[in-house]
Amino acid sequence: MNTVIRKWGNSPAVRIPMSVMSLAHFDLEQKVSVTVEEGKIIIEPLKQVSYSLEGLLAGVTVKNLHAEVEFGGPVGKELL
Repeated sequence: MNTVIRKWGNSPAVRIPMSVMSLAHFDLEQKVSVTVEEGKIIIEPLKQVSYSLEGLLAGVTVKNLHAEVEFGGPVGKELL
């Protein structure tokens, strides 16, 4: 595939066809790492972090636990 480097805002950009995105198993809005090795630009997917409720709650301690916060009463059509 041949393409042209063009200006996008103040940065250079290369358009990637959807067929190439599909073959590389990339999605729109996916976070990637861009590096340069031996004069070649390498685009690799970043590993997605997986969270679990149990893992997040395991990080709660007496030191970082805070009291309930009052935001006031409803000001619109909130269902409280």
